Amino acid sequence: MSALRNRLFSDSARYRWAVFARVVAAFVGGYMLSSMVLLLLSLTLPLPQAEAIATGTMLGFILYALIIIWAFSIKRLRTVWLGLLIGSLACAPLILWLMPEGGA
Repeated sequence: MSALRNRLFSDSARYRWAVFARVVAAFVGGYMLSSMVLLLLSLTLPLPQAEAIATGTMLGFILYALIIIWAFSIKRLRTVWLGLLIGSLACAPLILWLMPEGGA
């Protein structure tokens, strides 16, 4: 049991888990945040609906790439997760408030 514990918590394993957690944060959390910002933009841009959605989508791709770069440039993983969480929690009430009745 001790040998397994030493292998699971070695410096190499800890580094690999940290990289894995950063990849998940960058790609999954980044996708979630960029899609929420995309939805918020498409609801608030003063354009016809189709153009607002297209513009929001294009800006969402740029934002997603920037979030991925940011997630790997920040020193602490906790800061990355906290930034993604705060950004998502800030967008959610605005989306719910601006969403038309019935969600269509």
